[in-house]
Amino acid sequence: MLKPRLFSNDCRRSKYFRRQIPASMNTIGITGGTGLIGRQLSKMLIARGYAVTILSRHPRVSDQKAIKQVLFDAESEKCDSNALAQLTGVIHLAGEPVAGKRWTKAQKSKIFDSRVAGTKFLVDQLREHAPLCKTLVAASAIGYYGADKPGQSPFSEQDPNAEDFLGSTCRAWEAAANAAEGFSRVALLRTGIVLSGEGGAFKEFVRTLPLRVLPILSTGRQVISWIHIEDMASMYLYALENPDMHGPYNAVAPNPVSNQTLMKTIGQHHGGPHFYPRVPAVALRIALGEMSVEVLKSCTVSAEKIQSTGFRFRYSDIKSAVSSLI
Repeated sequence: MLKPRLFSNDCRRSKYFRRQIPASMNTIGITGGTGLIGRQLSKMLIARGYAVTILSRHPRVSDQKAIKQVLFDAESEKCDSNALAQLTGVIHLAGEPVAGKRWTKAQKSKIFDSRVAGTKFLVDQLREHAPLCKTLVAASAIGYYGADKPGQSPFSEQDPNAEDFLGSTCRAWEAAANAAEGFSRVALLRTGIVLSGEGGAFKEFVRTLPLRVLPILSTGRQVISWIHIEDMASMYLYALENPDMHGPYNAVAPNPVSNQTLMKTIGQHHGGPHFYPRVPAVALRIALGEMSVEVLKSCTVSAEKIQSTGFRFRYSDIKSAVSSLI
């Protein structure tokens, strides 16, 4: 059996890494496989001996022998059923990005449908065409919880969903994935803010870094529950290989930080003096519309449940994470 590369020795000895089938005999499907998490995860899967099939709306010929791309278009309800028949597990990452565009009525519908209708289509196709698929690890998000309330503990997996747009979307998204429980083990990863040097939120945080300007949003006290890209991909792999993992897990590092702490940590690791202007909340509301709620809110989320499984973070504090990315 190939040894995992990014977990502690304790994890390597753990029962959670006892697979019944050698990795070399497994083919894992990934929706959203060309995205930020999907690219990192594909590398890890290949390193462990898996074959990877990327389920894509626009499949291309891969330059890697262990990766192939096949048609999977939930919107038009078209897919390569022969490719699904080869899959022993699926990691479901696909969904319209939440950030980047104003939340118009049409955009909110696109965000919801890409997750909920897209997941329903995936589960239906796996049920019909993928008899070997016994594991589904599906993305969710910490938007499930909404904003912190005064005096409350960090959000845990037992907390109810918020009744706002993202909370309702995540609830329906998870319900669609859980419909696979009749034929597959289902694990859900409620993802925090993913920090990566290749794109995503961190790219926005450091956009003005060459000018030695690091804007702090509003008061800067709002809490960010974050996770390093390597830990995020490792957690998907861990959930895939851990037969005892069922249901939701918060995919966040154990030490959330404020927006101000994050920006000043970036400045410290960059070196030299920096200017930290404050961006007023009203300016963010004008620029971003309803989506500004997500930028301005605190969301403090617990990593206790995933840690209790034996998973070990490589980047558990913001200093080590930022240091690896700067």
